[in-house]
Amino acid sequence: MPVAPTETRQFRTLFISDVHLGSKAAQADLLIDFLRFHEAETIYLVGDIFDGWRLKRSWHWPQSHNDVVQKLLRKARKGTRIVYIPGNHDEVLRDFPGQHFGGIEVRQNDIHQTADGRRFLVMHGDEFDVVVRNARLLAYLGDWAYDAAIAINVVFNRVRRALGFPYWSFSSWAKLKVKNAVSFIGAFETALAEEARRQNCDGVICGHIHHAEIATREGIQYVNTGDWVESCTAVAEGPDGSLELIRWTNVVKVEGRRRGKVPVPTLAHLLDEAA
Repeated sequence: MPVAPTETRQFRTLFISDVHLGSKAAQADLLIDFLRFHEAETIYLVGDIFDGWRLKRSWHWPQSHNDVVQKLLRKARKGTRIVYIPGNHDEVLRDFPGQHFGGIEVRQNDIHQTADGRRFLVMHGDEFDVVVRNARLLAYLGDWAYDAAIAINVVFNRVRRALGFPYWSFSSWAKLKVKNAVSFIGAFETALAEEARRQNCDGVICGHIHHAEIATREGIQYVNTGDWVESCTAVAEGPDGSLELIRWTNVVKVEGRRRGKVPVPTLAHLLDEAA
């Protein structure tokens, strides 16, 4: 049986990034589950919500990806404030700052004030990725290599599911084992923390590098929301202003069924079966 919430959790703010809708690696079903069990006054979409780079190469838009969009639009209609800060993969929306689409507001970046009065710079973060900004071809090649790692990850986790084991990100593990990648992450965190300091903020909330973390860098709180390709993470602000990193794959832990050890992939499927 899954370890899962018994009721919807209410937050002041939710921060989600790097969903990469349009990519075969997007964990859309898990995100739909997450959105079913989490409500907030404000939701920040912190970039790369859809993947324009991959959609240009080949069109991939299954029903589950459309369901994510519809779920967010329904929340907006019901009064949730949703702010969309584009990233490099959905950069086409950077041409529409201040525009509203179905109740979702587009901004280049934002300053979010928590309930306890702290100021956080909210941005995707690719602005401080030298490869993305100054070497576009290398960025595309890196994106291709990342696709290959994700493909290996999909096969790897199919085997794990068949054996009754929960999801585990091979690609994330491999990335953190590469010395240069670890150095890049450290430099990225430092650069964003310095930008937050420059803008007189207490912290920064970002995405981009698919490495979820809440930490302190030189007196500045660094918050990375992670992604919905590998880690399936989000950051939530409670009513007191505290920030919590939610790892959804740790919440929804699925055991194999007794017959054949075929796992139930998401909490929504479990609830539908129980109904």
